[in-house]
Amino acid sequence: MPSSPLHLHSTADPLRDPRAASPAERRRRAGILLLLTALVPGGAQAVAGSRRLGRAALRVTLTVWAVLAAALALYLASRATLLSLLANDVVLIGLGAALVALGLGWAWLWLDTFRLIQARLLAPRARAATAAATAAAVLVTSGGLLYGGWASQAGRGALGSVFGDGPALAAADGRYNVLVMGGDAGEGRTGLRPDSMHVVSLDADTGAAAMFSLPRNLQNAPFSEGSPLWQAYPTGYDCGDACILNSLYTDVEEKHPDLYPDAEHPGAEAMMDAAGGILGIEVHGYAMMDMAGFAQLIDAMGGVEVVSGGYVTHRGQRPDGEWGDIWWAPGTHRFDGEDALAFARSRKFATDYARIRRQQCMQAAMLEQFTPATVLTRFQGILDAGQQIVTTNLPQRQLGTFVDLAEGSRRYEMPRLTIGAPDFGTAADHFTADPDYDLVHRRVAEMLDAEPEARARAGAARTTPTTTAAGAVPVLTVLAAPAAGRQDGVDVDDPDTWPDAPSHADGSPYSAEELMALQDAGYEAELVRIASTNDLCAPA
Repeated sequence: MPSSPLHLHSTADPLRDPRAASPAERRRRAGILLLLTALVPGGAQAVAGSRRLGRAALRVTLTVWAVLAAALALYLASRATLLSLLANDVVLIGLGAALVALGLGWAWLWLDTFRLIQARLLAPRARAATAAATAAAVLVTSGGLLYGGWASQAGRGALGSVFGDGPALAAADGRYNVLVMGGDAGEGRTGLRPDSMHVVSLDADTGAAAMFSLPRNLQNAPFSEGSPLWQAYPTGYDCGDACILNSLYTDVEEKHPDLYPDAEHPGAEAMMDAAGGILGIEVHGYAMMDMAGFAQLIDAMGGVEVVSGGYVTHRGQRPDGEWGDIWWAPGTHRFDGEDALAFARSRKFATDYARIRRQQCMQAAMLEQFTPATVLTRFQGILDAGQQIVTTNLPQRQLGTFVDLAEGSRRYEMPRLTIGAPDFGTAADHFTADPDYDLVHRRVAEMLDAEPEARARAGAARTTPTTTAAGAVPVLTVLAAPAAGRQDGVDVDDPDTWPDAPSHADGSPYSAEELMALQDAGYEAELVRIASTNDLCAPA
């Protein structure tokens, strides 16, 4: 004899058979099953569906939890090891495959959970809410995992195209020293020339960093001990104005590539030897960034915002329609890639130091904008740009080490030394034309010998993503980014401490039209005075 509805309601388990439940119980049941699938994938099947499927899914869930727990433990014990693993090709292939499989499996569980809910038994509003919640959950969970699988493989391709596969670099005197160059192969130039040169020195234990900026017009460069360059330049790179530092790259690439027969970029190897000789330290690696390619990267990031403390000139269309010099006034500017590059490279009516400072400022502003949200929402564009602009001999296997040290460096103030004005006299002293390299070596040694604890920050100053899935550029930008510094009692990174930019006698600012008129009339000295604060720049 068939059971009556009353008998069914009194004996059946409403969790497994919603027909025996009241409308309120069915609604609560639907919520419980959705929550179980979200928090413990397989849990809904174990309690209300196929127990065999539920047990299999729960085993996968427990395995994932165990792997995540192990990764967390490894991160706490040795962050560099974990990051190096995540930069390994085999690990990335396996990770990508696992994420795709998990994404598809979770999607199947969501669909099966929706089947188990039996939405036809729900009230109309509850049915619609359940369907919407299920669709959103599939998008967030399975969609996120599938995106992660794709991103891991895209990141693997980017890392392989940027980083080398050579042996790990060994620290010297407890430090890694990396030359970061901004390359310029612009119109009217023969070959690529690094116009922006900074050596970043990282303590191999703590990550405490120091930055040394090398002006492009530095002359009489010596070389590291034992460098092949001594064969071609037995007295150093000392042929006067024709031998400014940044021309060495092209000179070696075109005339002496045989000095570095195994190097992919002999000019970069030469620049490392020159930087080592100038500073009196061993330089282990280099990263060359195409400065023109930065425009593509900044556009991919959605622009970059900086505060300028002075008047900066750049090339553009003037109000009369002619092409010539135009001006940015002091204040906050949001630049696209082309304008950001022009701002960083402007040298007219300014010193090389001011140009270096603006380049450092732009690097810092880019670093601050490399937030997880920016990377996730603009991943493909950033990845494409990164593969276009970076060349380095840093080995991929050591990527985790450098990312870990760069992250550790955030706990410390990073001192900076420019091998020229204002750290070695003023621009009028022309230190770069006849440098005292013994003095440079002493100053560099003093800076590196300083106790990093004396520069420890009270707290982290920035948030910097270190995920390898974002590609190589964020990592190298971390190495190149400056920290706070002071000149003449002014905090160059704090606009509130800056002096006012030059102005009219009544305090009113100069207009762009007035500055163009002064230039047309030949008042060069006056424009140098007006632009005298354009080294002041900070991320907005």
